[in-house]
Amino acid sequence: MLIVNDYMKLSEFDYPLPRELIAQYPLKERDAARLLVLDRKQCTIEHRIFKNIADYFRQDDLMVLNNTEVLPSRLIGSRVTGGKVELLLLKTKSGLGLTFDALIKPSRVKLKEKIIFDGSTSLTINPERSRRIDGGKIYGEVTAKNEVTFLAKDIETIYNLGVMPLPPYIKRDSQDLDSVYYQTVYAQELGSIASPTAGLHFTEELITQIKSHGVNIAYITLHISYSTFKPVKAEDITEHKMEKEYFQINQEAQSNINQAHLKKGRIFAVGTTTCRTLESYASGFKDGYTDLFIYPGYRFKMTDCLITNFHLPRTTLFMLVCAFAGEKLIKKAYQEAIDKKYRFYSYGDAMLIV
Repeated sequence: MLIVNDYMKLSEFDYPLPRELIAQYPLKERDAARLLVLDRKQCTIEHRIFKNIADYFRQDDLMVLNNTEVLPSRLIGSRVTGGKVELLLLKTKSGLGLTFDALIKPSRVKLKEKIIFDGSTSLTINPERSRRIDGGKIYGEVTAKNEVTFLAKDIETIYNLGVMPLPPYIKRDSQDLDSVYYQTVYAQELGSIASPTAGLHFTEELITQIKSHGVNIAYITLHISYSTFKPVKAEDITEHKMEKEYFQINQEAQSNINQAHLKKGRIFAVGTTTCRTLESYASGFKDGYTDLFIYPGYRFKMTDCLITNFHLPRTTLFMLVCAFAGEKLIKKAYQEAIDKKYRFYSYGDAMLIV
């Protein structure tokens, strides 16, 4: 589902950001993040605290949350010779054994090598289905082994070896705190290798407070793949191809969406993943795989308001918010956030676009 538009230059979606504004740790209190409120009609900007976001909801509005749960998919093992090896498990593959697609680094690892994790568990790279790629990594297939061959039901054993797969712009190793803070409080459906970060600011108490305003809550699922970090390389962004990601909108969520429309309530999408899922649903899909690419020129059919974090330049996420609020207004808001030293990206501050 690619939205076709006229030629659009990748360079249009760039902006300068001081490195020191990239958040490396979460705040202790999730809802203590700063909140930039951008009004598209009035072209105004307000500065609040995220816990104040309930003030912007009205009775019969619907808030939609992505309840995907992040897998501890980053594994650190060692070569037989003792060198350190890092794997990011991307997805499981069907078969008799327990096999994954994975990113492996460093690239000097041999394409048939065994990577050891404990006394009885290892992952072996399948050379015929692996290749070296840019960035000093191997993209390949790995199969889990121990004294007996693992079966699909043993998948939890493998993920128990892993830690949270923090984004590449967080320049530190995953810590115990990330198992809590890089997961939303409402995460339920295992399947992502990245967090739907707009939702990280919500506490259970804040969700309850929003409900008290007469707001309904709907939970949808989109499992975020590594493609969320895939750079856009085509200078004409319309040539960029999104990778497919699995999503599902169950009957209860569909009913909540229909009810919001009947009552003329606004639909708040929490995060770009939720927005893309809702817009895929508006095109007639309630589950399956979506490769919907939203950039300026797209007409939103389902999303009235958007809660999101601040995104990297030249990314499909930044293009989506530009489509939602307009390039000029978004760039103005981002510059004001930079001037006021907001914290950026996954563990950073938030934006509400109404």
